[in-house]
Amino acid sequence: MRSFTGSLLALVLTLTLSVAHAQTALPAATPAPPAVAGAALRPAAPVQPTFPVPPALTKGVAFACGEGKNGATSLFATTLYSEKSAGWDLKTAPKVENGTCSSDKPFFFSIPVPEGNYRVKILFGGPADTVVTVRAEARRLMLEKVAVKANATLEKDFDVNVRVPEFLNPDGTPNRVRLKQREFGNLNWDNKLTLEFNGTNPSFHAFSIAPLVGSRIGVQADPVVYLAGDSTMVDQDSEPWASWGQQLPRFFLPGVVFANNAESGETSASFQGELRFAKVMSVIKPGDYFFMQFNHNDQKPGAVPLDRYKEILTSFVTQVRAKGATPVIVTAQHRRTFDASGHITNSLGDYPQAARDVAAANKVLLIDLTSMSEVLFNALGAEGSKHAFMYFPAHTFPGQNAAYADDTHFNGYGAYELARCIVKGIRENKLPFSPLVDPTVPEFDPAKPDPFDKFFLPLTPPQTQEDPTKIPQANLQ
Repeated sequence: MRSFTGSLLALVLTLTLSVAHAQTALPAATPAPPAVAGAALRPAAPVQPTFPVPPALTKGVAFACGEGKNGATSLFATTLYSEKSAGWDLKTAPKVENGTCSSDKPFFFSIPVPEGNYRVKILFGGPADTVVTVRAEARRLMLEKVAVKANATLEKDFDVNVRVPEFLNPDGTPNRVRLKQREFGNLNWDNKLTLEFNGTNPSFHAFSIAPLVGSRIGVQADPVVYLAGDSTMVDQDSEPWASWGQQLPRFFLPGVVFANNAESGETSASFQGELRFAKVMSVIKPGDYFFMQFNHNDQKPGAVPLDRYKEILTSFVTQVRAKGATPVIVTAQHRRTFDASGHITNSLGDYPQAARDVAAANKVLLIDLTSMSEVLFNALGAEGSKHAFMYFPAHTFPGQNAAYADDTHFNGYGAYELARCIVKGIRENKLPFSPLVDPTVPEFDPAKPDPFDKFFLPLTPPQTQEDPTKIPQANLQ
């Protein structure tokens, strides 16, 4: 076993030399809509919360369970998070004994940091066997079931994005994403990086966090993959909801960052109107990627007509390319709609084909999730596919008093299988970051999905006592 001191020093040295993450100016933000007659008589919209901006990290910071060494900050059970200091968060804390942080329950750690991209390196292990799943921010799956035997150690690392609603217009004036009320307090929209340690006896000795802002000459910044879409892509912040966007980071090694800007209820038009696209354009840089998947809400009556849908996607493509980044169009996954013979029917209208047409006309890379999900759901079958969607009998989760059946949204298993489809599309398109696919991840055939009865991810503890079928995502796509 490596010495703890040497391992921790290696963490700090490695992460201090992390690569640069440049930012570029953004195009003009979408102007605010004109005032509406009688608006003054309406209730005032909820005020978005603001957070103090913490000092930027200029180099890697390391944390050690118990007495720290080599400049590492000591962690004890009483080390609690505040807006000015890192520590255990969300009313959880592990035991800290003999240089190990461990618990029989999930626990959270947060550190105040400004918007940016960060590399996290963790030294897992302890006196007992451990199997650890790590999520970041609003339940982004970063590391899946890392198994370490008693008294052994294993280092793992990943790259993670932290974002805030604020951004600058091209002229330098401040602006802000128009968040929905359900996003207020969401872990994706604050000046801190939050890590969730979950699983069987989650245990580690030390970890370090470094900004990807090093300055080694000739080293390129990590490419960032910006995700734009709706609730089937968003970082769902409450169990048992899940999306393919939040599962995607698990399948990649450090060297690429996934910044999931999708949000429930979005159309291609509202993604512009709420300044979410302008926000992405404020930070996207040459070498980055912009994955766009819109359909489920665009096709609703009166939402985004087909011609307008094509115009918006084409506009996204043009503006992303103007930044030196690469657009990728993703067609939407099917809903769970089967015909009498047990085959998926098309409930997506002409929008998937319209997205394909935009990709072909503009020579844009295409990931055809519509086609892959048809194969996947047909393979699962009309009944088996319920395991992938939000189908749960009453009382499956605390506070859930009624059965739930949702043919649009996904649980962890369904989101995981769709993420594997996206990875397949990335490999087939030979995107430059495809070599960073985790080598332990086998090739995926949607006609042969992972067996549901062998799938397991530990559940993130609920932060509220809400009925999971009544949370806002239930009524938004």
